[in-house]
Formats: sequence, structure tokens, C-alpha cells
Amino acid sequence: MQQIEIKENEAGQRLDKFLHKFMPLAPMSFFYKMLRKKNITLNGKRAEGSEKLIVGDQISFYLSEETIQNFKDSKTASDEYEKAFHGLKGVEIVYEDEHVLFMNKPAGILSQKAVPSDLSLNEWMIGYLLTENILDAETLSTFRPSVCNRLDRNTMGLVIGAKTLVGSQKMNHLIKERRIKKFYRMLVKGKVQKEETLEGFLIKDEIRNKVRLAVKEDKGKSTYIKTRYYPLQVFSDKTLVEAELITGKPHQIRIHLASTGHPLLGDYKYGDRQWNDKYKRQFHINSQLLYASCLEFTELESPFENLSGQRIEIPVPDIFDQIINAEIEVL
Repeated sequence: MQQIEIKENEAGQRLDKFLHKFMPLAPMSFFYKMLRKKNITLNGKRAEGSEKLIVGDQISFYLSEETIQNFKDSKTASDEYEKAFHGLKGVEIVYEDEHVLFMNKPAGILSQKAVPSDLSLNEWMIGYLLTENILDAETLSTFRPSVCNRLDRNTMGLVIGAKTLVGSQKMNHLIKERRIKKFYRMLVKGKVQKEETLEGFLIKDEIRNKVRLAVKEDKGKSTYIKTRYYPLQVFSDKTLVEAELITGKPHQIRIHLASTGHPLLGDYKYGDRQWNDKYKRQFHINSQLLYASCLEFTELESPFENLSGQRIEIPVPDIFDQIINAEIEVL
């Protein structure tokens, strides 16, 4: 017999969902059959699978060790996480507490996997937690920490990671309710002279992985977006801009700024190729210069009081400084 006691990170989910995480290769029909036959019990009693687990619940498996192992993922997950942690360079931890950590993601790294063979920031974070003994391999069989927001591969900046179930639930709730203000900085073409708030509707072309901006809603096809932006520093042919992402959709900032005649530097998908090429030759820029610069939190209760009302910021990336300083030297 094997027995598991439910801990804080595993509580709050249905029993059948927990069992599927513990033995991911087993079909759900197997679990329901074992529950009916009392080969799997909850607190010593027969269960249906729909029960919500609480801290301290005891799940007993009257199954052979061979059966349990056959239904577990045969991959050595910890090897993958270690590979990501040591192989993905340049990630920095900006803030960390018991429940969450915020990472500064370099350009070129995925936030989460696109295909199973990818190594992403998500694997890097788990590798870090394993290396620091904040997490162990056994816990990963029933709870897996994850990032809570995504940045495009070539967008730099702040990504929120949840170390615990409580952290994941809270951060995802705050993001959904728009209680975390997200700010981005970018270099755009031309001189931006004033603050502006943009609204519209995104329509995605899945085949080309591109969006277009519409003034009117197309039900079932379009998504509402809203962006506020304002100039920070104006130069001869460009402006350093900060934008608040009021809604958060892929390519939102890029298409909104392009629609005003101020496309992002380095953005070949929505921007000005000739202008981009000039900076590419001088600074070797191959993608949009955009970074998630700041997160602002509303008033929060325990256990997130350390984040209550806080503004988390990261330094300006080196490539921004290089371009800005070159402009200042010319002027």
C-alpha cells in the first residue's frame, strides 16, 4: 500500500484531477474503477472522484508498486529542468517570497513551451526551485509551479512565477481582474508629443501569426484591446515611450503603436523596414525593442502584504542605453 497526505499545494482540487497528476499515463476510467473497488480510498473510505481535497486528507493506493510506476511519466523531468536552469542564460530573479517570484526574461527565451521539446522560462524556474531545494522531485508529481503571464519570445522583461498553489491562484486572479498594472517601454519611430489612450479590436490571422486592428467589433472573431501610452524622451527620429497595457493581448502594443504611425524599432512584422534596417546595420537589432518594465500592485492582504501597493521595476536593457547614448553623442 502507498499513502499520500494532501499538503497545501495540492488542496482545493478534485480527487480525480489529483490522481491524474499523480499517474498521468492512466486513463480516467482506471481511476473511477479503482475508486469503486476501493483500491484507491480517501481517508479510508470509498470515494467517487469529485470530492474537493483539503489539507490533511489521506489517499491510500492498494495497488502494486509496479502498477503505480507504469502509470507515471517515464521521463526524467528533473533532467529537463536542470538543463533549462543551466542552459538558458541571462534570466534574473527580481523579487522572491514564499509564494511568488518575478523574473527578468531576456529576449529569445519562451515564457512557456510551444512544443514538448522546448525549454522555456517555466522549466528554468522549476530548475531554480529544485536547485535551491525549495521544491523536490516528489512534489512535482502532484503540483507544478508555473509562470502566470506570458511575454513573446523576443520581448524582454518582467514575468510573474508562482511557487505555490496559493501564489498561482492569487496572481492569476489579480491578472484576470486587472489589479496588476503592467507597463512596457519601447523605442518607436517619429516624435510622440503627447499621452494618448487607444482602443480597438484585434482580429488574428492564425496562419500568418499576425493581427490586424479593427475599429468595430466582429463578434466571435475580434477581441477588445486598450492601451495608454506617453513619451518619456524624444530624439531626432524616434521616441522612448512607456505604455500601460490595460488589456493584455498578443501583439497589442505593436499593432496599436503602428496604427498611430509610430511603429516599434526592430518590429519587421508591423513596422517600417527601411527604418529598422538602418538600426539593424548599426546595432544588430533583429526583433522589436520592447520590454515589460514595471508591475504595480493594488492593496493586498496576507500573505501578500509585502507586495501591497508596491511598484516592481527593472533597469533599462543595455541595447536601449546603447541606442540612446549614441543619439545623445550625435546631438
